[in-house]
Amino acid sequence: MASSDEERDGVRLSSLDSPLGDGLEVTKRELVDHLDAFADRLVPLLAGRPLTIKRVRPGAAPFVQRDVPKGAPEWVRTVATWSDRAHREVHQVLVEDRRTLLWLANQRAVEYHVPFSRVGEEQPTGLVLDLDPPDGAPFDVVVRTALLCRRALAEVGLTAAVKTSGSTGLHVVVPVHGSPAEDVAAATRALAAHTERLDPDLATTAYVVAERGDRVFVDSTRSGRGTVAAAYSPRVRPGLPVSTPAAWDALDGVRPGDVTVRTARERIGDGDPWAAALPDPQELPADLVAEGHTIPVARVAAMHEGKRRARAKAAESGS
Repeated sequence: MASSDEERDGVRLSSLDSPLGDGLEVTKRELVDHLDAFADRLVPLLAGRPLTIKRVRPGAAPFVQRDVPKGAPEWVRTVATWSDRAHREVHQVLVEDRRTLLWLANQRAVEYHVPFSRVGEEQPTGLVLDLDPPDGAPFDVVVRTALLCRRALAEVGLTAAVKTSGSTGLHVVVPVHGSPAEDVAAATRALAAHTERLDPDLATTAYVVAERGDRVFVDSTRSGRGTVAAAYSPRVRPGLPVSTPAAWDALDGVRPGDVTVRTARERIGDGDPWAAALPDPQELPADLVAEGHTIPVARVAAMHEGKRRARAKAAESGS
């Protein structure tokens, strides 16, 4: 019986022909082969950015990991960052080469999420509007919302590239420069609000799911100090769909899940459509930033509203 272990770029890869994880319908080899095939395009998107990964294991639930996995070789580069969730310093991996990417693939790291700022830099290099459809909605509503985002951007003199999230939505990505994280986050809130105003029956900025109805959520909370799944990253869903660049004029033909770790090489080819689609970094209009600073952070506003409602309910029940 042939061994399912092998070595690539000095990295020993094990159990390649075993199932990757429960319900994913792919082998570990299929994940490794995809990441290896796209290493030349994926590594530049990850390099210099503290990585958050999502890993899987057979018999266990998928889990998010920021700290470097145990047993990392000494050549795996990391950077110390503070984790608010863990209340301690963690050491996040920096993927600077194919070898590190292959090592993470062997750890069953499926998803690769990056911050908008590079190590040693405070200013974000981009912002994203993350479009999240309601459960069961046809994908065309997401496409229509993305086109609304493009229109909102054009009205303030900005351009963007678009890609599938790898899940059920789309990411509208705007490369930027020259602004601190707080201003980039503010501009993202303003752009989400502009999009909602263009068609409030289609798009919403409501953070609370129950308040969205059948509208597409234009999520502005991933920008600034947040993270986003990198282009070409697989996602932890059956078949491992891939976050895939899309052309604006071909969005009508895009469907989530069409491109997976099994089909990406054939569907995308040897080029780098994400690098080709991304516009040059742009300066954010001052009036857009100023408007955004008047808009509460969606997550914080929802938290305060929840507390207000709880107090009102308690007062009502006690009266």
